[in-house]
Amino acid sequence: MDFLHLPSFASRRVLVFGFWVVTLFSEFAVGITRHYTFNIEYLNVTRLCHTRPILSVNGKFPGPPLVAREGDRVLVKVVNHVSNNVTIHWHGIRQITSGWADGPAYVTQCPIQSNQSYTYNFTITGQRGTLLWHAHISWLRATIYGPIIILPKHKVPYPFEKPHKEIPIIFGEWFNVDPEAVISQALQTGGGPNVSDAYTINGLPGPFYNCSSNKDTLKLKVKAGKTYLLRIINAALNEELFFSIANHTLVVVEADASYTKPFETHTILIAPGQTTNVLLKTKPKSPNATFLMAVRPYFTGSGTFDNSTAGAILQYTHPSHKPTPQNLPLLQPTLPPINATDFVTKFTAKFKSLGNDKFPSKVPKMVDKKFFFTVGLGTSPCPKNTTCQGPTNNTKFAASVNNISFALPHSLSLIQAYYSKRSNGVFKTDFPSVPINPFNYTGTPPNNTLVTNDTKLVVLNFNTSVQVVLQGTSILGAESHPLHLHGYDFFVVGQGFGNYDENKDPEKFNLVDPVQRNTAGVPAAGWIAIRFQADNPGVWFMHCHLDIHTSWGLIMAWLVLDGPEPNQKLQPPPSDLPKC
Repeated sequence: MDFLHLPSFASRRVLVFGFWVVTLFSEFAVGITRHYTFNIEYLNVTRLCHTRPILSVNGKFPGPPLVAREGDRVLVKVVNHVSNNVTIHWHGIRQITSGWADGPAYVTQCPIQSNQSYTYNFTITGQRGTLLWHAHISWLRATIYGPIIILPKHKVPYPFEKPHKEIPIIFGEWFNVDPEAVISQALQTGGGPNVSDAYTINGLPGPFYNCSSNKDTLKLKVKAGKTYLLRIINAALNEELFFSIANHTLVVVEADASYTKPFETHTILIAPGQTTNVLLKTKPKSPNATFLMAVRPYFTGSGTFDNSTAGAILQYTHPSHKPTPQNLPLLQPTLPPINATDFVTKFTAKFKSLGNDKFPSKVPKMVDKKFFFTVGLGTSPCPKNTTCQGPTNNTKFAASVNNISFALPHSLSLIQAYYSKRSNGVFKTDFPSVPINPFNYTGTPPNNTLVTNDTKLVVLNFNTSVQVVLQGTSILGAESHPLHLHGYDFFVVGQGFGNYDENKDPEKFNLVDPVQRNTAGVPAAGWIAIRFQADNPGVWFMHCHLDIHTSWGLIMAWLVLDGPEPNQKLQPPPSDLPKC
């Protein structure tokens, strides 16, 4: 497909995204309601000489953009025309009191069954920037994903240079076979899943793969002497990714729909579920060269991964009175090594909230509740009379938070069980605030790697200020874990390597301008500390955004109780809420 193309918005009212046209309303409209219809349907797609039916939205891959302004109400009717059960998650949208529209299957809704529909209804409050939407059941988000573009309120400028154009750049993973078969086989055998066959940029793998033709490479055309806003999204299933453009500098201005203090870089790291807006300033004059835009993984684990590189071409348009030179040289960027943790640590530390009077940093200075969660891999016993391909004899791979591998209910969703006071037999409320069996988390792992399977939640009173230390473990190998919290943004107030030290590490916390995110990486054999204000009632998922780790149970959930005021209470369930 053609690249997604987003003009600046000061004077235009029509947004052109490849083949999609979205008409904006009056310049003077405030808080309008925007209606979308997402048809889940089959689409035959050919990549790397493999043609297969994929699940798509409105016959597009990647899917269509959802465009709105801060303060708008959004209604998205999702109609399921395929045999799979489906949900859509509006990743990063705060969903203030509208948890029924969040989307994770069996958490805030039962899935939309074949030939059924559900209308997601939410209002965008206090957010502007780039997010993403994607399926949130099994591995369907391998192909069901697209951008969310939240524009500032009318007549509110960006806190950076106005761009000439805005272009969504979406990274993904391509499988030559059905990803549902990949995860099904992995869960059945207990081993690691087969890896993807390619990475993609706006759905296209680029020139470095066997049987990848010229039409499989994104060509991004730019003019000299202009500034472009690249809205970069990582929609890949299982890999954190490096991205760079040869001979060009990027200026980071936003992360996860929160403005940041601008900083320059030649390479960005972006984890699944994260978004990063960057300014790209083109050369003053059209050069006699083209430039490679390259994507490849950052990997810290010990298993297999897709060690390949996706590419796209940055092309300068030449003045109309001059012919475009032919056979221009293609300049390539230098990306960090696959396991460049030192680069990643320094890059991550550069992110700071903008933290000015207009966009203050509202990090909780004091906390009411402190939690210490270990996150990492483990094992589950192999079922009787079966053979498993897990890390040790007769085991399956598992993953856990505080050694609890989360078990999703299937009779009704967690939020329904809570709201209807039918939680008995569905979930428990005694999730441990610290590990039950402490050990040297980043040292020699314990001999017993078995996890507990259960459905436990943490209950928080409305407006509780919360601190969570997420501690990576070295069980079955240390690796990075991008953790995503639904329903909230959080502030990353600290990070480090080794075991978190309660006595020393808080002294180094940034409580002035910490980055505000919805997804952040727990370093391999390290930790991060996050803070948030529990001011949004409902049931909220927190999980690793590497889908294999989610499938293995690296999940927990928060139950935030209603507040005293009418606007601090979870809304009643909608009449068309899907049934299990």
